Amino acid sequence: MLRSLHVRNYVLIDSLEIDFPEGLVIITGQTGAGKSILLGALGLVLGGKADASLVGAHGDTCVVEAEFSVGEDATLKALLRDNDLEESESLLIRRTLNKTGRSRSFVNDEPVALPILQALAERLIDIHAQHQTLRLADPAFRMSILDHYAGNDAANLPACREAWNNLQAVRKELAEVMDRLQRSTAEKEWNEALFARLDAARLRDGELEELDAEQKQLAHAEELKELLNGCEEILSPVEMPLTAQLKEVGKRTARAARFIPALESLAQRLESARLELEDIADELESANARIDVSPERLEQVEDRMSLLYDLMKKHGVQTVGELIAERDRLSEALFDSTALQDKRDELRKSVAKAEKAYGAAADALHKAREKAREGFASAILESLTFLELDRADFRVELADAPEGPAGRDAVRFLFSSTGKAPQDLAKVASGGELSRIMLSLKAMMARYTAMPTLIFDEIDSGVSGSAADKMGSMICRMGGSMQVFAITHLPQVAAKGNAHYLVTKENDATSIRILTAEERVREIARMLSGSVVTEAAVANAEALLGTSLF
Repeated sequence: MLRSLHVRNYVLIDSLEIDFPEGLVIITGQTGAGKSILLGALGLVLGGKADASLVGAHGDTCVVEAEFSVGEDATLKALLRDNDLEESESLLIRRTLNKTGRSRSFVNDEPVALPILQALAERLIDIHAQHQTLRLADPAFRMSILDHYAGNDAANLPACREAWNNLQAVRKELAEVMDRLQRSTAEKEWNEALFARLDAARLRDGELEELDAEQKQLAHAEELKELLNGCEEILSPVEMPLTAQLKEVGKRTARAARFIPALESLAQRLESARLELEDIADELESANARIDVSPERLEQVEDRMSLLYDLMKKHGVQTVGELIAERDRLSEALFDSTALQDKRDELRKSVAKAEKAYGAAADALHKAREKAREGFASAILESLTFLELDRADFRVELADAPEGPAGRDAVRFLFSSTGKAPQDLAKVASGGELSRIMLSLKAMMARYTAMPTLIFDEIDSGVSGSAADKMGSMICRMGGSMQVFAITHLPQVAAKGNAHYLVTKENDATSIRILTAEERVREIARMLSGSVVTEAAVANAEALLGTSLF
């Protein structure tokens, strides 16, 4: 239940702190006093839409804080545990909003994301706002009410949602594989041709660099031969090779060193130079021997280089290594086509299996709804009879609907105030009849969902007289097992409450306070007679309150 509400700088509310009791809580006030503003503040703290315009004129931030007693709601406690929030007997929810439109949410002083706050709020309170009777035309709302009554929330509905989500997942995966397979098939012949040419090229990383060096040698083979032959002639002239001359010079220097010791090092250096020169001559000769003056080989090298450059240009790459990577990619793509076919076949089996599981879950939901619909209609009709729609007929019909997370059913509410030829409820019911039907539905939902707090914002709109008194009695009975707030303009309803609060507006500021017994008599008298409270209205108010004592 809602224990207290604290509001600061919200629209026309400067500062407000108020506690609420159990049972039926009545809230009244003249039109324009700010009852809807109060309800809006509560909606904000429960995760409603945040807008910068909600921040009042007394600062840059508004704060709304609500304290709830949790009770033994296992689902609510599981939500707290799942989101690492402290479990306690009370739950303190706070939401702040600044003029930039940015809001923050807290549960027991721990910051939480808005979806978590909204999930908690769904287990704490249900707000029936003005004009919510329009929701009777909403297929999802009608289905939700019937499922609550049928007890589908516990197992059938979650099972169907899970089966639907699984079915959608495998259908999506199959569609993606089919798309990839279609593209792969369309490109298969082209990819095969590209791969065949790259594979036939027998690519080797670094080959192009080797070919480039060989091509340069082959292209200048005759010039190289001439240069190296000239070197050999210089180093090894016909009359006496240069190395032989150095050897002779070394011998003579060594003999001279016997008389000039300093020449010994020169003799050694000459020997080293001779050995180095012989090595150089051998390498030049070897290099000369390796040079192949072969136009045929040059043509082969240039043809190979041309092939590699053509392949690189065709595939938009710069190196043979990148060509090899492209060849491997094409190979994988061709292999992937076969793997995709196998994956497609597996997924088709998975889809068939998931469709069967979903069908079973949807059938279970349908059977439960079919079994519950007559009892549901009878219970609503009983409430409508109590609310003085004695001749009314109310029926629930199931029709086929596109498959979805809630099964393959559509729910229709049929109504007739005369008991003849019931038709679509949203099309034939008057405003007062819709109010009574909605109250009957809300009473049933409260009973089957164990909602701790329910707020009615003028659900009695369009109803008067004894029917209004009956609505008050029904709301009062609901207040015996849960906390109910009734924002009303009807004195017959207001007189039923356990506590009565008055919303007023002075100097463009909205406030709310609990009424004393005397003040309550005068407020109900005002509701009976208007701005001028007469003695007859006071007596009538006292009579109404007297009949509301339990």
